[in-house]
Amino acid sequence: MFRFLIRRVLGALVILLIISAVTFFLFYAIPRDPARMACGKVCDAQLLAQVRQNLGIADPMPVQYWHWLQGIFVGREYTGVGNCDAPCLGYSFANSEPVFQTIMDRFPTTLSLAFGAAFFFLIIGVGAGMLAAVKQGKALDKIASSVSLLGSSMQIYFVGYIAMFFLVQQAGILSQPSYTPVTENPGAWVSGLLLPWLVLSIIFTANYTRMTRSQLVEQLSEDYVRTARAKGLSRRSVFFRFAWRGAMGPIVTIFGIDMGTLIGGAIITESTFSLQGIGTLAVRAVTDSDLPMLLGVTVVAAAGIVFANIIVDAVYALIDPRIRLA
Repeated sequence: MFRFLIRRVLGALVILLIISAVTFFLFYAIPRDPARMACGKVCDAQLLAQVRQNLGIADPMPVQYWHWLQGIFVGREYTGVGNCDAPCLGYSFANSEPVFQTIMDRFPTTLSLAFGAAFFFLIIGVGAGMLAAVKQGKALDKIASSVSLLGSSMQIYFVGYIAMFFLVQQAGILSQPSYTPVTENPGAWVSGLLLPWLVLSIIFTANYTRMTRSQLVEQLSEDYVRTARAKGLSRRSVFFRFAWRGAMGPIVTIFGIDMGTLIGGAIITESTFSLQGIGTLAVRAVTDSDLPMLLGVTVVAAAGIVFANIIVDAVYALIDPRIRLA
């Protein structure tokens, strides 16, 4: 198990290195000069050269990329800006703020959004799927399947705006979406993110309801489950000890992918609810041609997706001993 995790971590580092290199070199394919953008309206050749030096973009591209990699592990010195301690992802071209600190300031918003939504769609989606599997072919099963099919066809930006109009502006049942650190005010943290959590849970609940139902129905028809019933075990024991454990593998796999997606790709969600997370930060970096910020957000988002899948693989191995033997 330990050797398996070491291999996966090393593979993840290689993937992150490739992603960062591709993002870095593709950035220079766009016909915009970040130094000229940062120089301002009154900019002569001497000032432009000084800006290039301060931004660290006077060197050739491979040298710049090597300096960027070094900064992650040992820090980096910027002319005219100062020392950037490790892990250093550079300074923003747009506002000269340290990239790593800016991302860390925004990351709690995205993380709260992801884990809060995950709590709701796991409880509701998996619970509804279990009930549908137990009541297979009955009215409850048909209702759950129909609702999940309707939910899976919805889009975040559509459901989000409709929900804000009726639940916030018209009825006043929920608070306007906002982010308050949970350490400052837990009540405001919940009330400000409750609507985004519910909207996201509607979208993802549909998938988990269908996935849980299909996996449990399949497991309940397996020979080992019928054997357990024939031995006289209770229906509850057969369901949770055998069928439920066999169905957990695919659900855990999809959950890991979804968590990585929520953490790494929160652009639509945060834009819909005007939340200042790393998704909106990525949009602004693209608009401003801000390479350090764009590269930092890309690497952090990719790291979230990659390591979420590593955790899923470890959990999957704990659930299914055959994975460990392989």
